[in-house]
Amino acid sequence: MKKRLWLWNILAVATVIVCLLAFVMHYKNWTSTDTNEIKILSGFYYKKLKYSELDSVKFVEKIPPMQRLNGFSAQEMGKGIYREFKDSLTDKKVFVFVDNFSNQKIAVTYQDSLKLYLNFKDSTDTQNIYQFLADRLPKPSD
Repeated sequence: MKKRLWLWNILAVATVIVCLLAFVMHYKNWTSTDTNEIKILSGFYYKKLKYSELDSVKFVEKIPPMQRLNGFSAQEMGKGIYREFKDSLTDKKVFVFVDNFSNQKIAVTYQDSLKLYLNFKDSTDTQNIYQFLADRLPKPSD
């Protein structure tokens, strides 16, 4: 009988640890950069963007209405993979990594027509990543 209680205790502790890890992973957008790409991670959602594939980087106040394919929205944040209503036939996926819907978002267009929306809780972090990406946009050839 005591062995069964011990097993349930371990299962309860393991469940709490898994839930805490999932919360920490989704709590904010994690980014890492290297010489030719930026990696964005938020929970189960991960996107790798090569600087050479960037087409445009701009600020937007609101993201367009989209259909959520998977992901979540909770309070001021939204993360996941969406599809724009106007492109519902082409099945182009839009990655959304928004930590604060009320702040400006960075709209990134890459590989000619694919989109990604990104911001952070701290607007200075958003400004810094915007400037970082804008500086790495491929220069048009003359």
